[in-house]
Amino acid sequence: MTEYLPEIYRRFSADQPAVMAAFAGLAKSADAAGPLSPRERRVAKLGIAIGSESSGAVRSHARKALADGIEPEAIRQVAVLAISTAGYPTAMAAYGWINEVLDREA
Repeated sequence: MTEYLPEIYRRFSADQPAVMAAFAGLAKSADAAGPLSPRERRVAKLGIAIGSESSGAVRSHARKALADGIEPEAIRQVAVLAISTAGYPTAMAAYGWINEVLDREA
């Protein structure tokens, strides 16, 4: 996997290190808050990103899912599952963003 951090993320991290440290701590606490496995958490986060229609978050979580060893077809299935809950246009946008990542990382 190619390491990719958007410019806005790098700049915000440099400008606001205390905020980013607090955010990282919150994320770690949220991960430890329940019984979900790392794989389940990664898939859930991808689904949440799809539902929020955030192209950057969908791409980020698709990259992380791939790096975590989640199969490309499983990553794509998350977008397919979004059809009935988030709507066809949202799911198709996410499917496109996911495929951009998978095609580039393949």
